[in-house]
Amino acid sequence: MSEQKSLLIELGTEELPVKALPGLAQAFFDGVIAALEKRGVDFQRGDAKPLYTPRRLAVLLPGVAVEQPEQRSEVLGPYLNIALDANGEPTKALQGFAAKAGIDWTQLERTTDGKGERFVHRAIKPGARTASLLPDIVREAIAGMPIPKPMRWGDHDYAFARPVHWLVLLLGGDVVDAEVLGVKADRMSRGHRFEHDKPVWIGQPGDYVDSLRAARVLVDADERRRRIVGAVNQAAGDANGVARVTDDNLEQVVCLTEWPAAVLCGFEPAFLAVPQEALIETMEINQKFFPVLDDAGKLTEHFIGIANIESQNVVEVRKGYERVIRPRFSDAKFFFDEDLKQGLLSMGDGLTSVTYQAKLGSVADKVARVAALAGLIAPQAGAEPAEARRAAQLSKNDLQSRMVNEFPELQGIAGRHYAVAAGEPKDIALAIDEAYQPRFAGDDIALSPLGKVLAIAERLDTLAGGFAAGLKPTGNKDPFALRRNALGLARTVIESGFNLDLPALLTHANTALAARGVQADTGELYDFILDRLRGYYADKGVPAAHFNAVAELKPASLYDFDTRLDAIGTFASLPEAEALAAANKRINNILKKADIAIPAMEDRALLSEPAESALAEAVEAALGDTDDALHHHDYVSVLNRLARLRPQVDAFFDNVMVNADDPAIRANRLALLKRLADRFRAVAAIEHLST
Repeated sequence: MSEQKSLLIELGTEELPVKALPGLAQAFFDGVIAALEKRGVDFQRGDAKPLYTPRRLAVLLPGVAVEQPEQRSEVLGPYLNIALDANGEPTKALQGFAAKAGIDWTQLERTTDGKGERFVHRAIKPGARTASLLPDIVREAIAGMPIPKPMRWGDHDYAFARPVHWLVLLLGGDVVDAEVLGVKADRMSRGHRFEHDKPVWIGQPGDYVDSLRAARVLVDADERRRRIVGAVNQAAGDANGVARVTDDNLEQVVCLTEWPAAVLCGFEPAFLAVPQEALIETMEINQKFFPVLDDAGKLTEHFIGIANIESQNVVEVRKGYERVIRPRFSDAKFFFDEDLKQGLLSMGDGLTSVTYQAKLGSVADKVARVAALAGLIAPQAGAEPAEARRAAQLSKNDLQSRMVNEFPELQGIAGRHYAVAAGEPKDIALAIDEAYQPRFAGDDIALSPLGKVLAIAERLDTLAGGFAAGLKPTGNKDPFALRRNALGLARTVIESGFNLDLPALLTHANTALAARGVQADTGELYDFILDRLRGYYADKGVPAAHFNAVAELKPASLYDFDTRLDAIGTFASLPEAEALAAANKRINNILKKADIAIPAMEDRALLSEPAESALAEAVEAALGDTDDALHHHDYVSVLNRLARLRPQVDAFFDNVMVNADDPAIRANRLALLKRLADRFRAVAAIEHLST
C-alpha cells in the first residue's frame, strides 16, 4: 500500500439553508468519496462522516494515498488484414493508429479476439500525485450537490448555495495549491462568529475538530445534538418538567447553531387556557423552542430556547425569547376565544359555500357522504351509528375557525376542543381529532372505535372521490394525497382487526357520488389500495412472494388479507413448503392446459393407480379436517394440515401420468388435482413461493 496522509476539505460560507444543510453536507462528502474512487485513489474511510455547521461543510478522512496507482491503458487498433498490406508493410490505418499513440508501429503489440488478430497499444504511466487531483475532486463534488437555486456573488460567474469565503485544503500537514469558486486554499479556518471571530490555524487535518472546538465551534453535528439534548433536559429538570424534543425541531436547531447554549424561559400561565397544540406549534415551528411538559404530558408555562452563544447576560437573552413568543401566544388566545364565542355548530353553516372539489361539490357535500358511510361502518366496528354520524357531521366545522385558518395543522385538534366546549360527548370530540390519524408516516392510527370509524369513512370518500374526479396520482403528483389516504385506510382496518368488506364499502362510497355525476372504477381503486399495502408489508420484512400469493386472491377483507399473510409466513418455514409450492405450480399449469371438462369430483371407480388412490384418500381426509378451520379463518391450521400431503403428492407425480390417453381417466385425475389446488387456493396462491 502506498503512503497515506489524512485529508481535510473545509468549505466556509455564509449561513446555509437550515433544512437543506444535512443533505448538502452528505452530498459533498459522498461527492468527494466518489471522485477519489473514480480516480483510483486509495483511502481509509474509517468512521468518517460529513462534518458541518451553518457556516461550513467539511470532509475529514483519516488516510488518503498521496498518489494514484500506476495507470494502465489498452487501446485496440486495426485487425491485421487492414493494418498490413500484402507485403507485410503498415497501411495508412496502422500508421495513423501508431502516430496517435505517439510510438512507431513496430512497438505495438498484438492480441486476438473472436474476429481475429489485431494490433493493440498498451501503456503504463505513473499515477498522478493526489495533491494535483484534489482541486478537480473538490470542484466535481461541488458540481454534484443538489442546489436548486444557486446564488451568485461578486463580479464572477461562480454560483453556490451561499457565498463562499474560505477554503481549507490540507493533505497531511501541507496546504494543497488550489482555487475553488474564486477562493484560494490555505490552512486558516474560522471560529465562532461572535465568540471567536478570527482565523483558526489548522496544522494537521487531525487537529481540525479540536481546533474548532477551542474556537467555540462544534463542527460535528452529533456532538452538537448531544449537547443540545443534554442542556435542554437539564433546563427542563430545573423547571420540574420534561422537555418535548421532536426529531425535526432538534435537527433544525442543530443546523442553526455552532455553539449551542440552553436558556430556560417562561410565559404567563393565562395562555395555558389555549389548546396546548397551538402553543406548542408556535414554539416549535415558528421559533424553534423546546416546550416543557409536566409528567402527564401537559404543557407548562416554561420553554427552552437555544442560543448560538454562551451569553454573559442570560437574563437579557431570556427576555428577548419571551418577548418574541408573547405576541404569537396573544394571537392564538384571541383566535381561540373568538372561536368559542362563535361555537362549533355555527361554524358548520359556512361549509356549503366552501368548494371541496369542483366535481365533488362543497365541503358540506363531503361531510354528508362521510356521515352516511360512518353510520354504515359503525355497527361492524363496535360503535354507535348515531354517534358516528354526529361525529362526521361536526368533523369539518373547525375548518371555518380562526384557529385553523392561522394554524392549519390543528385541523381536527381544534375541532376536538370546540366540541368539548360545546358540550358534545367526549367520544365524539375525540373522534373529530382522531379522524385525521395517521397524520404522517409512522403515526399511530386512531385509538377509539368511533375515531377509527370516522378515519375509515373519511378516507373511503376521499379515495372514491379522487378517482371519480380524475385525480389519480401520477408520478410525483398526488394533490389529494390519495396514496397516503389509501395506506391510512388500510392500516386502520388491519391494525384495528376490522373484518370489513372493502369492495362493498368502496361501492357504497361510489354510489354516493352518483348525485355528482361522477363515478370511480372500484376495481381499480381496490388494486390501488393493495398496491400501497405492498410497501407497508415490505417495510415489515414480508417477502414479495408472500404478498403476491395473497394479493392474487384479492380478499374482500384487508384484515383477512393480513391473516392469510401471517399463515403464509408460517407455512413457508415448513420443510414441505417448497416442494408443495412447486407441485401446486405444476398443478396449475396442467389445469390451465386442460382441453376437456373437469368434473367437480373424482370418480373413485376410475382410480386405477395405487398412488392416485392414496392421494384421493389423503385429499378427502385433509378437506374434511380443514373445513372448520377454513370457516373460522384459521389459515395456519389449514396450511399445516395440507403440508402433510407432501408424500402422497410426490408419489402421485412420480408414478401417475396425469394426461392419460383415456379422456375419462385424464378428466378424473384433473378433478383430483383441482380439488387439492382449490383447497390451497382457499388460503393463498402458494405457487408464488416456488423459486
